[in-house]
Amino acid sequence: MAKLKLAVLISGGGSNLQAIIDACAKRDYPAEIGLVFSNQTDAKGLDRARKAGIRAEAIAHKGYPGGRESYDAAVSALIEQSGADLVVLAGYFRLVGESFVTRWQGRLINIHPSLLPSFKGLHAHEQTITAGVKFSGCTVHYVVPEMDAGPIIAQAVVPVLPGDDAPALAHRVLKQEHRLYPEVIRWIAEGRVHVGENGIVTIRDSRRPDFAETSPIIASR
Repeated sequence: MAKLKLAVLISGGGSNLQAIIDACAKRDYPAEIGLVFSNQTDAKGLDRARKAGIRAEAIAHKGYPGGRESYDAAVSALIEQSGADLVVLAGYFRLVGESFVTRWQGRLINIHPSLLPSFKGLHAHEQTITAGVKFSGCTVHYVVPEMDAGPIIAQAVVPVLPGDDAPALAHRVLKQEHRLYPEVIRWIAEGRVHVGENGIVTIRDSRRPDFAETSPIIASR
């Protein structure tokens, strides 16, 4: 059975990318990375990709002729050329335009460091601590034109501990991102993820085809 081909988009160090690379290296994992792309030509994650023998490309977005639409079209062309079935945003710190989302809708996912729909956008950990909530985590969701508003596939939960600052909470959440993202990609590759007309995501159990779970929440460990 052919593996699901991924295009992973990054902007920085690529720790989530590395978690996906490590998962793809396992013989029974049903996906493989065909392209790693960055909007930052010096992104350290590009080195991770090259070290793993994965095609790595970068196009600087600053000063790109034609603006966002033209830039997104160039990125989309690279993804199409790679033959990707699924576009994975893994620390891609650039809002994609509506035409890009429309082109890849249903095949475009993101991971966000909060329990959406709470604390969308930037500085999610700071928002979480300021709000005084007891739990945080991360969310994998489909991307839609509205920021951080797409159908939620799955979430992982961590406690917010007394004395936490944003870096401490970010470190705890990131460990769960590294668990959750490869697992969700596996579900998608196995055809277990379904989005209903109401936008609710269900995950079929591979051992019990008659059973489906709605946007599971995974406890930290």
